[in-house]
Amino acid sequence: MRKTSAFRFVILFGLTVLAIPSKSQEVLSPPAKAACKFADGKTITVAYSSPRMRGRKIFSDLVPFGEVWRTGADNATSFVTKADLIAGGKNIPAGSYTLFTLPTQSKWILIISKQTGEWGIPYPGEKFDFARMEMKVSRLTSPLEKFTISFDQAGTSCTMKLDWETTRASIDIAEKK
Repeated sequence: MRKTSAFRFVILFGLTVLAIPSKSQEVLSPPAKAACKFADGKTITVAYSSPRMRGRKIFSDLVPFGEVWRTGADNATSFVTKADLIAGGKNIPAGSYTLFTLPTQSKWILIISKQTGEWGIPYPGEKFDFARMEMKVSRLTSPLEKFTISFDQAGTSCTMKLDWETTRASIDIAEKK
């Protein structure tokens, strides 16, 4: 009877230890998508992981100013366009890319990388940059818990918005005709 009770205790203790996540076990951020559809049916699709604030200071802390950020969490953020585009004065041919951003206190830079399919970090480097464009930065009226990428579509253009904490970085993207 004693051996059986001791055996049960060891098994239950082992299961309890396995059920408690350790600091090394990270919770993956939920996957999310955003899309813009132009009048001719061509699309821009962004697939990303949407991290949460969870009480943390985001910009200047979790996401340091002056360092390239993977623009989300986990896997790199993919940007697939079926249309030739113009954004920030740069021509972007239809194709698959990866998005990174370079946030600073005064401005944000959107980086469109030719390197695709990688984990979100490390940043593959400037040699893979297709284009870098300045984004507009504004303040949200209230803190946003989850990082969100969205599009506002108007006619032949879309505004891509990156919102998190109290920051919005946006850029106008037009279909090249």
